Amino acid sequence: MAFSDPANRADAMPLLLASASPRRRELLTQIGVAHEVASMDVDERAEAGETAAAMAERLAALKAEAARGHARPGQWVLAADTVVAIDDEALGKPEDDAAAAAMLRRLSGREHRVVTGMALLRDDRPVRIGRGETRVWMRPLEEADIAAYLASGEPRDKAGGYALQGRGVAFVERIDGSCSNVIGLPLFELEQWLNAVADPPARV
Repeated sequence: MAFSDPANRADAMPLLLASASPRRRELLTQIGVAHEVASMDVDERAEAGETAAAMAERLAALKAEAARGHARPGQWVLAADTVVAIDDEALGKPEDDAAAAAMLRRLSGREHRVVTGMALLRDDRPVRIGRGETRVWMRPLEEADIAAYLASGEPRDKAGGYALQGRGVAFVERIDGSCSNVIGLPLFELEQWLNAVADPPARV
């Protein structure tokens, strides 16, 4: 007997992604998850004494809850937040080029962690929250490297001031862990979540 894929059932809806990030959309497309977008703005400042992991998970949950009201009945909502951590301090998105340059100088020649928190919910079901973590080693950067990178405009909306999927990849010596997590979604973990539900979002 042939069994149909529950993700391709006629009533399966696309996932609602609570993010305007084109990187996260590309990652969902990469694993064939149909999705729509509802970008949510929340206060992304760290709370006093908050670890990078706690911050990433908290912000993902806030975004998911904010998007809940924009979802259709029965539609899954996914939110994520990526934080770069060094010296036990969470680095979010730089406010301007000066902040981006300061972040890059701190990361230069050192190891740091990239943490992406995820939250998945549907209707009145409790939020499922988790995270992916990746260790990243960045090569030493010259001031000319930083200046040229700032001129490209790439650091402005990136956690930690760089993008692994863009020109910033040339700064990264190696990584230990998920590459997709650094880009914005830990796909391995997300696939485990979606495979664990009986009525997942539609696939394409």
